[in-house]
Amino acid sequence: MFELLLLMLERLGLIVMLAFIATRFRFFRKMASSRKLTTKQQTTAILFFGLFGIIGTYSGVTFQPETLTLQRITFSISDDEAIANFRVIGVMLAGLFGGYKVGLGAGLIAGIHRMLLGGFTAYACGIASILAGVFAAYYRKKNPRAIHQPVQIMILGALAETMQMGLIALLATPTSQALELVQLIGFPMIIANGIGCALFFLIIQSVAKEEQKAGALQAQKSLRIAEQTLVYLKHGLSNESAYKVCKILYKELNACAIAITDKNLILAHIGVGSDHHKANSHIQTRLTSDVIQQKRMSIAGDDEIHCKEDNCPLGAAVIAPLIIRDEVVGTLKFYFHSKKEITALETEMLSGLTNLLSSQLELAEADRAYQLAKDAEVNALQAQISPHFLFNTLNTVISLIRLDPAKARTMLHSLSQFLRQNVSATTIKSHTLKEELHHIQAYLSIEEVRFEDRLTVTYSIDQPFLSTEIPPLTLQPLVENAVKHGFRHKGTNCQLSIEIFDHGRDVGLRVRDNGAGFQLDDVNIHEHGQQTESSTGIGIYNSNKRLQMMFGERSSLQFFTKPGSGTTVEFYIPKTTRKENLS
Repeated sequence: MFELLLLMLERLGLIVMLAFIATRFRFFRKMASSRKLTTKQQTTAILFFGLFGIIGTYSGVTFQPETLTLQRITFSISDDEAIANFRVIGVMLAGLFGGYKVGLGAGLIAGIHRMLLGGFTAYACGIASILAGVFAAYYRKKNPRAIHQPVQIMILGALAETMQMGLIALLATPTSQALELVQLIGFPMIIANGIGCALFFLIIQSVAKEEQKAGALQAQKSLRIAEQTLVYLKHGLSNESAYKVCKILYKELNACAIAITDKNLILAHIGVGSDHHKANSHIQTRLTSDVIQQKRMSIAGDDEIHCKEDNCPLGAAVIAPLIIRDEVVGTLKFYFHSKKEITALETEMLSGLTNLLSSQLELAEADRAYQLAKDAEVNALQAQISPHFLFNTLNTVISLIRLDPAKARTMLHSLSQFLRQNVSATTIKSHTLKEELHHIQAYLSIEEVRFEDRLTVTYSIDQPFLSTEIPPLTLQPLVENAVKHGFRHKGTNCQLSIEIFDHGRDVGLRVRDNGAGFQLDDVNIHEHGQQTESSTGIGIYNSNKRLQMMFGERSSLQFFTKPGSGTTVEFYIPKTTRKENLS
């Protein structure tokens, strides 16, 4: 018995080797990782595990109970011989991984083969093989976690072999010879097959963990690439951004060359073949044009790339389309020395990278569209001029032409300067506080003529902040609001103060008047502006809107007022603001 156990354990090395070889096949790895097998996978699994069961039979040893003789298996067995083998391992694993159909199918193949070999245990062993597949599938259904427990699988393998020993004792004839056989080979067979099932499972589990680790590393690499490329692709697809992205990909991947094209030209190419695959030259391969037309990834060998250069060293390529809103805008190309280097895991990662870069380009496109819409809205807001102010000014000029032509000329000059600045403000995103003050002074010089000696304007300006950037026409509507509405019913002593001051990290701006004031609870200034009988407050609303769009909510207008006590409007903008940050 001990000699047989040692021989069985020795032969088990062959089964372990076959198990390791099996895990190298792609179909086996897919099958082992799939929760539900397709019909094709089931058929393949039945043939694979059935063949594995047959190999398990041939890897065993023949045994003669009367003479206690062990010898190599032959292709036929005499009536007084039996086989100590590993057939149950393949059948058990078929039921565990594939379910009833695969377990039964593999059991039938291995069982019928055993019956055909002969021997006084042929039918008992054949039936036991079929039942082992069904038993394993049943246990898996009742205990789905069984395939993750090597101890349970070892016990199942031992139980399946125990069942086979029981069937031999019950069905094989002569019974005395069958009982003697079970007594001699039962323990070694049970131990060896239990260990064999566990070892086979551990090899599969090891391969699965290896793939999971490889997948995790690929995912980590993809995220690292995404983080590095985002800063360049957010500006869209260009020669510069393509070169930077190719450089990153070439460093991170095992490809011998990386290239990015638009629909007609090579934008960048780094690595092997850069001597003729040059930036801004026309696409060199016919395969690239096919990918652009078909909108799908293509894998090609040397004979399929069809480079225009006869001696091109690029031996294989994965070419994938870069797609924005279902339209191909270019391609991402990964070149290799040989097609053998392009594994399934590599292909999956390259496909994911392409989708990721396409998404980055689409986000960049959406961001540009949003920016254009925002710019258009800002321009529209800046272009609005109060018609009341224009009409009142022109009427004042008409009345002054006869009474005081010099004042009329001064007023027209100020109006011209005011309108010119108003129009030019629609073409820029920002200007300095100094320029904004010039605009306000042009406006107030007009109003001072209309108010005669009733309006007094004071300025409190921190000179270092005059170079700070601000959206055009931000202060002017606040000043206009104070003049038009604050002083509407005030006959004398109309005082207006404009202040620019230090406010920690920000520059503070304040417009203060001693006019009529209003009740803040009566209107939401941040949505509609100051509503009055003669104005919709659109100027105030526009100023607040542009401040929020350019600097965020913290730069919103703040109002301090109540009826009869005047109005103060404050807001704050960053000291470090520059024109490039606002473009």
